[in-house]
Amino acid sequence: MKLALSTLGCPEWDIEQICSVGREVGYDGIDFRGYQEQLDVTRHPLFAEQSDTTASKIAHMGLRTSAFSSSIRLCDADAREANVTEAERLVEVATAFDADRIRVFGGGDSDRSTDELARIGGDTMNAILDIDGASDLRWMVETHDEWTSSQDCRRLLDELPEEHTGILWDAAHTIRLADETPTETLDILGDRIEYVHIKDAVLDMSHDDATDDGYVYTLPGTGDLPMNDVIAALHDDGYDGWLAYEHEKRWHPSIPEPEEAFPAFVDWFRSLE
Repeated sequence: MKLALSTLGCPEWDIEQICSVGREVGYDGIDFRGYQEQLDVTRHPLFAEQSDTTASKIAHMGLRTSAFSSSIRLCDADAREANVTEAERLVEVATAFDADRIRVFGGGDSDRSTDELARIGGDTMNAILDIDGASDLRWMVETHDEWTSSQDCRRLLDELPEEHTGILWDAAHTIRLADETPTETLDILGDRIEYVHIKDAVLDMSHDDATDDGYVYTLPGTGDLPMNDVIAALHDDGYDGWLAYEHEKRWHPSIPEPEEAFPAFVDWFRSLE
């Protein structure tokens, strides 16, 4: 498996520090979800007007851009135009960075049925794939929010062209929110999983910085989530793709600093090999 750090974990770092630390502690790539004050990196000069220079810095450090993590919500009918416009920018930036994967969400109005939302998602995805260059990329739906259950994700996949789409498995979401074991998720989605987010957490509903379901993110291997089982199940399934450490410092400022968290993830993963 190839290791990537998510820029969610270092919202105050500049590109030089991201690359330097990433290379020094043993990452293979960078998953861009925001850069400093800008969540949508396609609107930042380093990823728009200066994309060639930024991409060269990353390559010079021996790293790759593993993915761009977007805010696109395929199943939100009211946001269709905005989704397609964001996708147009993402295709341009991904091409400049020689990246081949874009993360999207399912999203959608919870008052609609799963079948209806899935059909909306399929329509949006087809509109995105009409963009020049979009079909050269992989568009990965994250197990997230309305689409955390593997069975629901499978229904959405029925509406998406298999040759251009796949699943980004956020293992913490399926475990905490869908009550699935890693093996159960892989049994249902394994043939379509092509990217994985890893993070660990402890249950502490009294903590000021807890998630909506009462978890506080912590260093990998030190929490209540069976992350060791996730890695073991991926090994057993023959997965050899990207494993991205999604340390959500941008959303949860009280969790460990990136200087501690990023090396800790690599050390934890290497200890399981």
